[in-house]
Amino acid sequence: MSAIPAAPSRKACAMSEHTTGTPALTLYYDGACAFCTDAMLTLLRHDRSGVLDFVDIAAPGFADFPPGTDMAALNARLHAVTADGRVLSGLDSMQAAYSLVGMGWAVLPLRIRPLRPALAWAYDHFARNRYRVSRLLGMRLPAPHCDGDVCHRGSPFTKGLRDD
Repeated sequence: MSAIPAAPSRKACAMSEHTTGTPALTLYYDGACAFCTDAMLTLLRHDRSGVLDFVDIAAPGFADFPPGTDMAALNARLHAVTADGRVLSGLDSMQAAYSLVGMGWAVLPLRIRPLRPALAWAYDHFARNRYRVSRLLGMRLPAPHCDGDVCHRGSPFTKGLRDD
């Protein structure tokens, strides 16, 4: 796979900043993981109604933890918070996000209850190895950009950044 593309211009603000209004679902993703970031970009491209918000847990200074979570929990699984404050994690986060943007077909197996234990095991195994999987798939994040002595990790959700 190639490098992560630039974000669509309709949502040019940094993805770690909250959108205006209350989103139906806020996803807490690992922006240091190329595979994870690519998945969030897919959701962003399909989010025509603006129902999703994204928070990069790898961003410098991140401290906006969902209720009942800590960094270890956020690093172990994708987390999401619904508009009414419910905290979802792992497969439930994925099912909610993809369904909200009209991609429920992509997570259809998650609705089959007898498959859930095996899918949860596979998800947890993948999550523990997400950096390795990203490398094996040839995925990478945009190069950092520097202003003098200060460098910032590249983000495909920030307007103007591109993969060099």
